[in-house]
Amino acid sequence: MKEYQIRRSENVPASDPSIGRRMSGGDHNWNSKVVLLNGLKSDSGKFSSPCKGAHVGKRHMWFHKNVRSIAYIFVLVGFFFLLDSLMVSFFDSINLQHSSTSKNSKGLKDDGKVTHTNKEKPPVKMYGRLLSLASSALTEKEFKPKKSDFWKEPYKQASSWKPCADRRPPNTGKHDKSNGYIMVSANGGLNQQRVAICNAVAVASLLNATLLLPRFLYSNVWKDPSQFGDIYQEEYFISVLKHEVNIVKELPSRLKSIDIEVIGSLITDAAIAKEAKPIDYVRKVLPILVRNGVVHFLGYGNRLGFDPLPSKLQRLRCKCNFHALKFVPKIQEAASLLVRRIRKHDSARSMLDKQLLGNYMPNIPSRHHEVARGSYRYLALHLRFEEDMVAYSQCDFGGGESERKELQAYREIHFPLLIERLKSSKPISPEELRKLGRCPLTPEEAALLLSALGFKYGTYIYLAGSQIYGANSRMQAFTSLYPNLVTKETLLTPSELEPFRNFSSQLAALDFIACATADVFAMTDSGSQLSSLVSGFRTYYGNGQAPTLRPNKKRLAAILSENSTIRWNDFENRVRKMIEEGQRVRVRGFGRSIYRQPRSPECMCRT
Repeated sequence: MKEYQIRRSENVPASDPSIGRRMSGGDHNWNSKVVLLNGLKSDSGKFSSPCKGAHVGKRHMWFHKNVRSIAYIFVLVGFFFLLDSLMVSFFDSINLQHSSTSKNSKGLKDDGKVTHTNKEKPPVKMYGRLLSLASSALTEKEFKPKKSDFWKEPYKQASSWKPCADRRPPNTGKHDKSNGYIMVSANGGLNQQRVAICNAVAVASLLNATLLLPRFLYSNVWKDPSQFGDIYQEEYFISVLKHEVNIVKELPSRLKSIDIEVIGSLITDAAIAKEAKPIDYVRKVLPILVRNGVVHFLGYGNRLGFDPLPSKLQRLRCKCNFHALKFVPKIQEAASLLVRRIRKHDSARSMLDKQLLGNYMPNIPSRHHEVARGSYRYLALHLRFEEDMVAYSQCDFGGGESERKELQAYREIHFPLLIERLKSSKPISPEELRKLGRCPLTPEEAALLLSALGFKYGTYIYLAGSQIYGANSRMQAFTSLYPNLVTKETLLTPSELEPFRNFSSQLAALDFIACATADVFAMTDSGSQLSSLVSGFRTYYGNGQAPTLRPNKKRLAAILSENSTIRWNDFENRVRKMIEEGQRVRVRGFGRSIYRQPRSPECMCRT
């Protein structure tokens, strides 16, 4: 089975940092162009060489008579140059697709991160006319030196906000005597667990409790047995927060043998409301903690609201997320290798590199920044188009009756509660859902978005996430506009990926780092935890030089609904305006996530 088109050069040694880049065809085609030009020069010489001496006048007359033919020849040569370039890219993509398929057959096919189990389907295109216009626009842009404006932050005010959550204000700290121990078993994947950890830190401080190093529940969805120490540096976490919260690795011996459920200290999500307020914990949890000396939050997740919340706890959340949680060296090393390969050369060290890669960040002096990054900068895209999300949305994605039946069958198996709810409520049509902005963006829509923003055909794009629903049938529209597509599975060799096999959260950590350190990060679903946390990291550590693209799905749906009539210039202008408005520098609003929008007095300082 073919997988969607990805870039990899099998003829490059694994140790070569240029893995994933286009290497074939360059010298041969250049030489062929030189021969063609020399041939044309010789031919033109044949036309003019007899015209000497007394026949100078005839030579001028001949030139004037044949000026159109000469111009035609030059236009024809230019056309051949363009055709040659496009053909090289096309056949190179075919070769890379074949080599990537071979690679997966040797060991990555079981990984479940790039391939899809569905049978091969014909390409699905919902916006054929716009795709054609986008292709023409990208071809024209290849011959223009101007680059997309969206490689940079559009607003200078972004650089006036600096990280400062690690500063310890006066008269803060922990009490001498603890009220007891808090145990936390976090659910979900990497990013949900990260939020749960920092919420637990804030709750431990609120209740003056000692926090047991959080544990992660095994999920039948994620199927990852990783624990805290497999992903984050334990000692570093404890040390960074030691002035605010006591954190220990295990319970004292007197509490180890106690049945938490029997004594009434087991607290599930049902007992704590989503986005609960501090007073809820003081009233419901504190009495149990004081009485029994321990409480266990089972399946803990997003159970602490953002407002109203004391500024001390808000700052502590920021310190936990942006400073205390450091990935283990194994993850940092693999991520550093991944980032260096996509950039091809080591790039200058940024604050994001320092925080996420630690001792494994590239060691390049800052004065070489422009040279090092130059043409090898990349865009990271988090494309939320997995089967579960597609099925749950109840939207129509242009795949016909067979696709609708397939998604309905998936809903009946995996979302029985949704099916029951739909039976007792008035259904919303797929068309209305799309108008409301509730449909995940398809790969085709993501490609149209990027092309409208001026990103060129040769842009290097890192694709984060796991399985794309429909695989090749969906990705063909994307790779036809942007063939330089890479993933962690194509940038790292099977042996380099082996330590992460069957550990989805650790693989997600590689995506997290690759997205956070990218020159541009584009999301297709602002509600995604990965997109939210990555965009927050880029705001916090990006120094106003880490742009994030957030499409408004409702507005984009309205624009795309005019597919059959809208002019390309109008499409570009409306999409650009939509993205620019999403990039405005705003202070965090009431109730908004401080992990996603850290520009607030508790988290960042304005200079």
